[in-house]
Amino acid sequence: MTDRRTLVTGGAGFIGTHLVARLLEDGEDVIVVDDCSNGSRERVPDAARFVEADLTDPDALEGVLTSDVDRVFHLAASKLVDTDRPYDQFERNTRMTLTLLEAMCNADVTDFAYTSSSTVYGEAPRPTPEDYAPMEPISTYGASKLADEGLLATHAHSHDFTVWNFRFANIVGPGLRGAVIPDFVEKLHENPETLTILGDGRQEKSYMHVDDCVDAMCHVVEHADDAMNTYNLGTRTTTSVDRIAAIVADEMGLEPTYEYTGGDRGWTGDVPKMRLSVEKLAALGWEPTLSSDEAVRRSARELIAELT
Repeated sequence: MTDRRTLVTGGAGFIGTHLVARLLEDGEDVIVVDDCSNGSRERVPDAARFVEADLTDPDALEGVLTSDVDRVFHLAASKLVDTDRPYDQFERNTRMTLTLLEAMCNADVTDFAYTSSSTVYGEAPRPTPEDYAPMEPISTYGASKLADEGLLATHAHSHDFTVWNFRFANIVGPGLRGAVIPDFVEKLHENPETLTILGDGRQEKSYMHVDDCVDAMCHVVEHADDAMNTYNLGTRTTTSVDRIAAIVADEMGLEPTYEYTGGDRGWTGDVPKMRLSVEKLAALGWEPTLSSDEAVRRSARELIAELT
């Protein structure tokens, strides 16, 4: 057991609910702040205190983020990569982070864990290490994450913060929505004969199960103690979209024909091939329990059970 109190923004979302459950299991007192635009209040564990609030409101954290909070995990974000309102998304994501940082400074809370993204790298050589440069994101979502990283680096180096900055691969598992695996499950449930695949099916990325993701985050927070600690979270292997289709179809006992929309990527801003270097994470003493293919298959089973 521990007396630690942790505030989790976005704690009603996919990764957030899994993280909150893990922190509660570890004996922590957890406060969840979420506007439920990307999540569900019903999925937040009952043992956590829940506050519905919009972090773009400067007063959202008044009386919530106080000096008795020991650390913050910031997962809240507008996550759609192919948004039709890119400037609103950039402003919203950076404003949420600024609101949170100002509240932390006022409360003298200086431990900050942030969920960034592999999208900050853009179309980089693979495997991509944390010190790769120049970082040139090709989506507004990636640009907003990179801007937030700059704000956090400033607070780490000039305002005595300790920051853990996580650049995620594609995180999968139960509760996931709006991504390729649940998309395929839903499509095949509606039409078992034909599956429409965005792009050419050759897109190839690293997929990490949410249980591994949360465990890696907790490990890094406990074992990395520099002012600014940036870590890639992913697997050493990748899975193609065609392979995902085959795994989902196999788990559903189907043999559909594939139809492709064409092109080398699924949407504007999509990075068609991504694999992060996880050597820095391994040097800290952590390795994923599942390969990319294994994470996809386990997630497919979990999502089929949920969605069918």
